[in-house]
Amino acid sequence: MASKMTLRVQLLLLQALIVFLVTLATGIVAGAFQENALREAYKERMQAVAQSVASLPTVLDAFDDIDPSAAIQPVAEVIREASDLAYVVVANADGIRYSHPNPDRIGEEVSTDASVPLSGEIYVGTQTGTLGTSWRVKVPIRDEDGDVIGTASVGILESELNAEFLSNLTWLISAMLAAAVLGVLGSAWVTSVIRRRIYSLEPHQIAALVKNQETTLHRLSEGVITVSAEGRVTLVNDAAARFLGRDAVDITDADADSVLGDELMAVLREGEPAGRPVIVGSHVLVARSTGSIVDGEGVEATLLLRDHTELHDVVRRVETADAIIAFRQRFGVPKGLSAETLERVVSALSARPNASASEIGEDVQISRVSARRYLEHLAGSGRALRALDYTTKGRPSTRYRAHEATDVRPL
Repeated sequence: MASKMTLRVQLLLLQALIVFLVTLATGIVAGAFQENALREAYKERMQAVAQSVASLPTVLDAFDDIDPSAAIQPVAEVIREASDLAYVVVANADGIRYSHPNPDRIGEEVSTDASVPLSGEIYVGTQTGTLGTSWRVKVPIRDEDGDVIGTASVGILESELNAEFLSNLTWLISAMLAAAVLGVLGSAWVTSVIRRRIYSLEPHQIAALVKNQETTLHRLSEGVITVSAEGRVTLVNDAAARFLGRDAVDITDADADSVLGDELMAVLREGEPAGRPVIVGSHVLVARSTGSIVDGEGVEATLLLRDHTELHDVVRRVETADAIIAFRQRFGVPKGLSAETLERVVSALSARPNASASEIGEDVQISRVSARRYLEHLAGSGRALRALDYTTKGRPSTRYRAHEATDVRPL
Protein backbone atom coordinates (compact mmCIF):
# COMPACT_ATOMS: atom_id res chain seq x y z
CA MET A 1 0.00 0.00 0.00
CA ALA A 2 2.87 2.34 0.88
CA SER A 3 4.39 1.85 -2.56
CA LYS A 4 1.18 3.25 -4.09
CA MET A 5 1.34 6.42 -2.02
CA THR A 6 2.55 9.51 -3.79
CA LEU A 7 5.81 11.09 -2.72
CA ARG A 8 3.90 14.05 -1.32
CA VAL A 9 1.82 11.83 0.99
CA GLN A 10 4.85 9.78 2.03
CA LEU A 11 6.90 12.85 2.89
CA LEU A 12 4.01 14.42 4.76
CA LEU A 13 3.31 11.27 6.78
CA LEU A 14 6.99 10.71 7.60
CA GLN A 15 7.52 14.30 8.69
CA ALA A 16 4.25 14.31 10.66
CA LEU A 17 5.35 11.10 12.41
CA ILE A 18 8.71 12.66 13.26
CA VAL A 19 6.99 15.80 14.57
CA PHE A 20 4.60 13.68 16.63
CA LEU A 21 7.35 11.54 18.15
CA VAL A 22 9.59 14.52 18.90
CA THR A 23 6.69 16.48 20.39
CA LEU A 24 5.59 13.48 22.45
CA ALA A 25 9.12 12.86 23.74
CA THR A 26 9.53 16.54 24.54
CA GLY A 27 6.16 16.58 26.31
CA ILE A 28 7.06 13.53 28.40
CA VAL A 29 10.40 15.02 29.40
CA ALA A 30 8.81 18.41 30.10
CA GLY A 31 6.06 16.70 32.13
CA ALA A 32 8.63 14.82 34.18
CA PHE A 33 10.54 18.04 34.85
CA GLN A 34 7.26 19.77 35.70
CA GLU A 35 6.30 17.09 38.22
CA ASN A 36 9.76 17.07 39.74
CA ALA A 37 9.73 20.87 40.02
CA LEU A 38 6.30 20.75 41.64
CA ARG A 39 7.41 18.17 44.18
CA GLU A 40 10.61 20.08 44.91
CA ALA A 41 8.60 23.26 45.45
CA TYR A 42 6.25 21.48 47.89
CA LYS A 43 9.20 19.81 49.59
CA GLU A 44 10.85 23.15 50.28
CA ARG A 45 7.55 24.65 51.49
CA MET A 46 6.72 21.65 53.71
CA GLN A 47 10.22 21.53 55.16
CA ALA A 48 10.10 25.24 55.97
CA VAL A 49 6.65 24.87 57.57
CA ALA A 50 7.64 21.79 59.58
CA GLN A 51 10.82 23.42 60.89
CA SER A 52 8.88 26.57 61.75
CA VAL A 53 6.33 24.55 63.72
CA ALA A 54 9.09 22.58 65.47
CA SER A 55 10.81 25.79 66.57
CA LEU A 56 7.75 27.77 67.71
CA PRO A 57 8.00 28.69 71.42
CA THR A 58 4.26 28.16 71.79
CA VAL A 59 4.60 24.57 70.60
CA LEU A 60 7.69 23.89 72.72
CA ASP A 61 6.13 25.35 75.87
CA ALA A 62 2.92 23.40 75.30
CA PHE A 63 4.77 20.08 75.61
CA ASP A 64 4.93 20.73 79.42
CA ASP A 65 1.20 21.49 79.74
CA ILE A 66 -1.36 19.05 81.04
CA ASP A 67 -3.23 19.31 77.71
CA PRO A 68 -0.64 20.21 75.03
CA SER A 69 -3.20 19.96 72.24
CA ALA A 70 -5.19 22.86 73.59
CA ALA A 71 -2.35 25.24 72.66
CA ILE A 72 -0.84 23.34 69.71
CA GLN A 73 -4.01 22.44 67.70
CA PRO A 74 -5.14 26.04 66.98
CA VAL A 75 -1.63 27.07 65.97
CA ALA A 76 -1.20 24.02 63.74
CA GLU A 77 -4.53 24.62 61.95
CA VAL A 78 -3.74 28.28 61.29
CA ILE A 79 -0.35 27.30 59.81
CA ARG A 80 -1.94 24.48 57.75
CA GLU A 81 -4.56 26.75 56.21
CA ALA A 82 -2.06 29.54 55.60
CA SER A 83 0.39 27.12 53.94
CA ASP A 84 -2.32 25.39 51.84
CA LEU A 85 -1.24 21.96 53.09
CA ALA A 86 -3.29 18.87 53.86
CA TYR A 87 -2.23 18.55 57.47
CA VAL A 88 0.15 19.73 60.19
CA VAL A 89 0.55 17.05 62.83
CA VAL A 90 2.58 17.51 66.03
CA ALA A 91 3.27 14.40 68.12
CA ASN A 92 5.35 13.63 71.22
CA ALA A 93 8.19 11.12 71.43
CA ASP A 94 5.69 8.32 72.02
CA GLY A 95 3.89 9.18 68.78
CA ILE A 96 0.77 10.64 70.46
CA ARG A 97 -0.79 13.36 68.35
CA TYR A 98 -1.24 16.88 69.74
CA SER A 99 -2.72 18.24 66.47
CA HIS A 100 -4.60 16.89 63.46
CA PRO A 101 -7.01 18.24 60.78
CA ASN A 102 -9.56 15.85 62.28
CA PRO A 103 -9.81 16.75 66.01
CA ASP A 104 -11.09 13.23 66.77
CA ARG A 105 -7.64 11.88 65.91
CA ILE A 106 -5.92 13.99 68.57
CA GLY A 107 -4.59 11.84 71.39
CA GLU A 108 -4.18 8.81 69.14
CA GLU A 109 -0.88 7.31 68.10
CA VAL A 110 0.43 8.32 64.67
CA SER A 111 -0.28 5.76 61.92
CA THR A 112 3.08 5.98 60.13
CA ASP A 113 6.68 5.26 61.07
CA ALA A 114 8.29 8.17 62.91
CA SER A 115 11.65 6.54 63.63
CA VAL A 116 13.58 8.79 61.24
CA PRO A 117 12.60 12.17 62.79
CA LEU A 118 12.84 10.66 66.32
CA SER A 119 16.45 9.75 65.49
CA GLY A 120 17.12 13.43 64.76
CA GLU A 121 16.96 13.23 60.95
CA ILE A 122 14.55 14.79 58.46
CA TYR A 123 12.28 12.45 56.54
CA VAL A 124 10.93 13.25 53.07
CA GLY A 125 8.74 10.76 51.22
CA THR A 126 5.35 9.27 50.47
CA GLN A 127 3.37 7.45 53.15
CA THR A 128 -0.24 6.41 53.66
CA GLY A 129 -1.87 7.77 56.80
CA THR A 130 -5.35 8.45 58.11
CA LEU A 131 -6.06 11.02 55.36
CA GLY A 132 -4.70 8.83 52.56
CA THR A 133 -1.43 8.66 50.62
CA SER A 134 0.52 11.91 50.97
CA TRP A 135 3.84 13.53 50.08
CA ARG A 136 5.21 14.55 53.50
CA VAL A 137 8.10 15.96 55.51
CA LYS A 138 8.81 14.99 59.13
CA VAL A 139 11.26 16.90 61.32
CA PRO A 140 12.33 16.35 64.95
CA ILE A 141 11.20 18.73 67.71
CA ARG A 142 13.99 19.43 70.20
CA ASP A 143 13.91 20.98 73.68
CA GLU A 144 16.33 23.58 74.96
CA ASP A 145 18.89 20.87 75.64
CA GLY A 146 18.66 19.55 72.05
CA ASP A 147 16.91 16.35 72.97
CA VAL A 148 14.21 15.07 70.62
CA ILE A 149 10.86 15.41 72.41
CA GLY A 150 8.52 14.93 69.46
CA THR A 151 7.93 15.27 65.74
CA ALA A 152 6.32 17.80 63.41
CA SER A 153 4.84 16.27 60.25
CA VAL A 154 3.37 18.26 57.36
CA GLY A 155 2.21 17.04 53.97
CA ILE A 156 -0.06 17.25 50.98
CA LEU A 157 -2.23 14.46 49.60
CA GLU A 158 -0.93 12.77 46.45
CA SER A 159 -4.38 13.23 44.90
CA GLU A 160 -4.17 17.00 45.41
CA LEU A 161 -0.58 17.02 44.14
CA ASN A 162 -1.61 15.09 41.01
CA ALA A 163 -4.58 17.36 40.43
CA GLU A 164 -2.35 20.42 40.61
CA PHE A 165 0.17 18.75 38.28
CA LEU A 166 -2.58 17.97 35.76
CA SER A 167 -3.91 21.51 35.94
CA ASN A 168 -0.42 22.85 35.30
CA LEU A 169 -0.02 20.27 32.54
CA THR A 170 -2.90 21.76 30.55
CA TRP A 171 -0.77 24.57 29.18
CA LEU A 172 1.97 22.06 28.33
CA ILE A 173 -0.46 19.85 26.38
CA SER A 174 -1.80 22.93 24.61
CA ALA A 175 1.73 23.94 23.68
CA MET A 176 2.45 20.41 22.45
CA LEU A 177 -0.67 20.39 20.28
CA ALA A 178 0.18 23.81 18.88
CA ALA A 179 3.73 22.65 18.17
CA ALA A 180 2.40 19.49 16.47
CA VAL A 181 0.00 21.51 14.28
CA LEU A 182 2.75 23.96 13.34
CA GLY A 183 5.07 21.03 12.67
CA VAL A 184 2.56 19.38 10.32
CA LEU A 185 1.95 22.66 8.51
CA GLY A 186 5.70 23.14 8.23
CA SER A 187 6.03 19.58 6.95
CA ALA A 188 3.42 20.26 4.29
CA TRP A 189 5.31 23.39 3.23
CA VAL A 190 8.64 21.53 3.13
CA THR A 191 6.98 18.77 1.10
CA SER A 192 5.68 21.28 -1.45
CA VAL A 193 9.13 22.90 -1.71
CA ILE A 194 10.78 19.52 -2.26
CA ARG A 195 8.16 18.59 -4.85
CA ARG A 196 8.82 21.80 -6.75
CA ARG A 197 12.56 21.21 -6.64
CA ILE A 198 12.18 17.75 -8.18
CA TYR A 199 9.56 18.87 -10.72
CA SER A 200 6.75 16.91 -8.98
CA LEU A 201 8.35 13.59 -9.91
CA GLU A 202 7.55 10.41 -7.99
CA PRO A 203 10.34 8.20 -6.56
CA HIS A 204 10.01 5.56 -9.28
CA GLN A 205 10.12 8.29 -11.91
CA ILE A 206 13.25 9.78 -10.34
CA ALA A 207 14.89 6.34 -10.20
CA ALA A 208 13.99 5.65 -13.82
CA LEU A 209 15.24 9.07 -14.88
CA VAL A 210 18.57 8.60 -13.12
CA LYS A 211 18.94 5.10 -14.55
CA ASN A 212 18.12 6.28 -18.05
CA GLN A 213 20.50 9.21 -17.73
CA GLU A 214 23.29 6.96 -16.54
CA THR A 215 22.61 4.46 -19.31
CA THR A 216 22.39 7.14 -21.98
CA LEU A 217 25.43 9.00 -20.74
CA HIS A 218 27.70 5.97 -20.69
CA ARG A 219 26.41 4.52 -23.95
CA LEU A 220 26.93 7.74 -25.88
CA SER A 221 29.54 7.55 -28.61
CA GLU A 222 30.19 11.22 -27.90
CA GLY A 223 32.47 12.00 -24.97
CA VAL A 224 31.06 14.15 -22.14
CA ILE A 225 33.27 15.81 -19.51
CA THR A 226 31.98 18.26 -16.89
CA VAL A 227 34.45 20.49 -15.06
CA SER A 228 33.55 22.50 -11.94
CA ALA A 229 34.28 26.18 -11.45
CA GLU A 230 37.29 25.12 -9.35
CA GLY A 231 38.75 23.17 -12.28
CA ARG A 232 37.94 19.67 -11.03
CA VAL A 233 36.44 16.97 -13.26
CA THR A 234 32.99 16.19 -11.82
CA LEU A 235 31.60 13.95 -14.56
CA VAL A 236 33.13 11.82 -17.33
CA ASN A 237 31.46 9.14 -19.42
CA ASP A 238 33.00 5.99 -20.88
CA ALA A 239 33.51 7.44 -24.37
CA ALA A 240 35.47 10.44 -23.04
CA ALA A 241 37.62 8.18 -20.86
CA ARG A 242 38.34 6.01 -23.91
CA PHE A 243 39.36 9.03 -26.00
CA LEU A 244 41.74 10.16 -23.25
CA GLY A 245 43.13 6.66 -22.74
CA ARG A 246 42.29 6.70 -19.01
CA ASP A 247 39.82 5.02 -16.65
CA ALA A 248 36.75 7.06 -15.75
CA VAL A 249 37.40 6.43 -12.03
CA ASP A 250 40.90 7.93 -12.31
CA ILE A 251 39.63 11.00 -14.16
CA THR A 252 36.71 11.81 -11.85
CA ASP A 253 37.60 14.52 -9.30
CA ALA A 254 41.04 14.94 -10.90
CA ASP A 255 42.52 18.30 -11.85
CA ALA A 256 41.29 19.17 -15.36
CA ASP A 257 44.63 20.69 -16.43
CA SER A 258 46.50 17.45 -15.76
CA VAL A 259 43.89 15.29 -17.52
CA LEU A 260 42.77 17.19 -20.62
CA GLY A 261 45.94 18.71 -21.98
CA ASP A 262 46.56 22.16 -23.49
CA GLU A 263 44.38 21.92 -26.60
CA LEU A 264 41.27 20.59 -24.86
CA MET A 265 41.74 23.04 -21.97
CA ALA A 266 41.89 25.89 -24.49
CA VAL A 267 38.56 24.77 -25.97
CA LEU A 268 37.10 24.36 -22.47
CA ARG A 269 38.12 27.83 -21.32
CA GLU A 270 37.39 29.78 -24.49
CA GLY A 271 34.19 27.97 -25.42
CA GLU A 272 33.63 26.52 -28.88
CA PRO A 273 29.94 25.95 -29.75
CA ALA A 274 30.71 25.13 -33.41
CA GLY A 275 33.47 22.64 -32.62
CA ARG A 276 37.23 22.63 -33.06
CA PRO A 277 39.31 19.71 -34.38
CA VAL A 278 41.81 18.43 -31.83
CA ILE A 279 44.19 15.49 -32.09
CA VAL A 280 44.36 13.44 -28.88
CA GLY A 281 46.63 10.44 -29.17
CA SER A 282 45.45 8.40 -32.16
CA HIS A 283 42.03 10.08 -32.21
CA VAL A 284 40.94 13.01 -34.34
CA LEU A 285 38.31 14.71 -32.16
CA VAL A 286 35.96 17.62 -32.68
CA ALA A 287 35.69 19.40 -29.32
CA ARG A 288 32.84 21.69 -28.29
CA SER A 289 32.45 23.59 -25.03
CA THR A 290 30.20 26.09 -23.27
CA GLY A 291 33.22 27.94 -21.87
CA SER A 292 34.53 27.88 -18.31
CA ILE A 293 35.35 31.60 -18.07
CA VAL A 294 32.41 34.02 -17.99
CA ASP A 295 33.02 37.71 -17.18
CA GLY A 296 36.45 36.81 -15.88
CA GLU A 297 35.13 34.28 -13.37
CA GLY A 298 35.29 30.51 -13.46
CA VAL A 299 32.00 28.63 -13.96
CA GLU A 300 31.03 25.01 -14.46
CA ALA A 301 31.56 23.96 -18.08
CA THR A 302 30.87 20.91 -20.22
CA LEU A 303 33.23 19.58 -22.89
CA LEU A 304 31.77 17.44 -25.68
CA LEU A 305 34.10 15.25 -27.75
CA ARG A 306 33.13 13.56 -31.02
CA ASP A 307 35.45 11.06 -32.67
CA HIS A 308 36.08 11.88 -36.35
CA THR A 309 39.03 9.54 -36.79
CA GLU A 310 37.26 7.14 -39.16
CA LEU A 311 35.67 9.97 -41.12
CA HIS A 312 39.04 11.64 -41.42
CA ASP A 313 40.54 8.40 -42.75
CA VAL A 314 37.68 7.95 -45.23
CA VAL A 315 38.00 11.52 -46.48
CA ARG A 316 41.73 11.09 -46.85
CA ARG A 317 41.27 7.85 -48.79
CA VAL A 318 38.60 9.43 -51.03
CA GLU A 319 40.81 12.42 -51.72
CA THR A 320 43.67 10.10 -52.60
CA ALA A 321 41.45 8.02 -54.89
CA ASP A 322 40.09 11.15 -56.55
CA ALA A 323 43.61 12.38 -57.14
CA ILE A 324 44.61 9.06 -58.70
CA ILE A 325 41.52 9.00 -60.93
CA ALA A 326 42.11 12.61 -61.99
CA PHE A 327 45.73 11.81 -62.73
CA ARG A 328 44.80 8.77 -64.78
CA GLN A 329 42.09 10.66 -66.65
CA ARG A 330 44.48 13.42 -67.51
CA PHE A 331 47.59 11.45 -68.22
CA GLY A 332 46.57 7.90 -68.87
CA VAL A 333 43.80 5.34 -69.38
CA PRO A 334 40.77 5.69 -67.08
CA LYS A 335 39.91 2.91 -64.71
CA GLY A 336 37.98 0.11 -66.46
CA LEU A 337 39.54 0.78 -69.90
CA SER A 338 42.33 -1.21 -71.49
CA ALA A 339 45.26 0.57 -73.15
CA GLU A 340 45.52 -2.22 -75.76
CA THR A 341 41.82 -2.00 -76.66
CA LEU A 342 42.05 1.79 -76.74
CA GLU A 343 44.86 1.55 -79.29
CA ARG A 344 42.77 -0.73 -81.49
CA VAL A 345 39.79 1.72 -81.22
CA VAL A 346 42.06 4.61 -82.23
CA SER A 347 43.30 2.63 -85.25
CA ALA A 348 39.74 1.73 -86.26
CA LEU A 349 38.61 5.34 -85.88
CA SER A 350 41.51 6.53 -88.06
CA ALA A 351 40.44 4.04 -90.74
CA ARG A 352 36.83 5.24 -90.67
CA PRO A 353 36.60 9.02 -90.88
CA ASN A 354 33.00 9.16 -89.63
CA ALA A 355 32.05 6.04 -87.68
CA SER A 356 29.42 5.03 -85.14
CA ALA A 357 30.02 3.07 -81.95
CA SER A 358 28.43 -0.03 -83.56
CA GLU A 359 30.79 0.17 -86.53
CA ILE A 360 33.87 0.60 -84.36
CA GLY A 361 32.64 -2.27 -82.17
CA GLU A 362 32.39 -4.55 -85.20
CA ASP A 363 35.87 -3.50 -86.39
CA VAL A 364 37.48 -4.07 -82.98
CA GLN A 365 35.23 -7.03 -82.11
CA ILE A 366 33.86 -5.52 -78.88
CA SER A 367 30.31 -4.62 -77.85
CA ARG A 368 28.72 -1.38 -78.94
CA VAL A 369 28.56 -0.21 -75.28
CA SER A 370 32.29 -0.84 -74.73
CA ALA A 371 33.16 0.83 -78.03
CA ARG A 372 31.04 3.83 -76.99
CA ARG A 373 32.99 4.14 -73.68
CA TYR A 374 36.32 4.21 -75.52
CA LEU A 375 35.00 6.71 -78.06
CA GLU A 376 33.58 8.95 -75.34
CA HIS A 377 36.94 8.85 -73.57
CA LEU A 378 38.68 9.99 -76.77
CA ALA A 379 36.07 12.71 -77.28
CA GLY A 380 36.37 13.84 -73.67
CA SER A 381 40.15 14.07 -73.88
CA GLY A 382 39.95 16.07 -77.15
CA ARG A 383 41.41 13.37 -79.36
CA ALA A 384 38.19 12.70 -81.23
CA LEU A 385 35.25 14.75 -82.41
CA ARG A 386 31.64 13.88 -81.67
CA ALA A 387 28.71 14.79 -83.97
CA LEU A 388 25.02 13.89 -84.33
CA ASP A 389 23.76 12.31 -87.54
CA TYR A 390 20.19 13.51 -88.36
CA THR A 391 19.97 11.65 -91.69
CA THR A 392 18.86 8.50 -89.94
CA LYS A 393 15.21 7.85 -89.38
CA GLY A 394 13.95 8.47 -85.85
CA ARG A 395 16.44 9.24 -83.14
CA PRO A 396 19.72 10.85 -84.34
CA SER A 397 22.85 8.73 -83.96
CA THR A 398 26.24 9.80 -82.63
CA ARG A 399 29.21 9.54 -84.99
CA TYR A 400 32.89 9.98 -84.19
CA ARG A 401 35.96 10.96 -86.19
CA ALA A 402 39.58 11.50 -85.34
CA HIS A 403 40.63 15.05 -84.46
CA GLU A 404 42.86 16.13 -87.32
CA ALA A 405 45.00 18.45 -85.20
CA THR A 406 45.48 15.86 -82.47
CA ASP A 407 47.54 12.76 -82.32
CA VAL A 408 45.02 10.18 -81.24
CA ARG A 409 47.52 7.55 -80.34
CA PRO A 410 47.25 6.51 -76.73
CA LEU A 411 49.87 7.66 -74.28
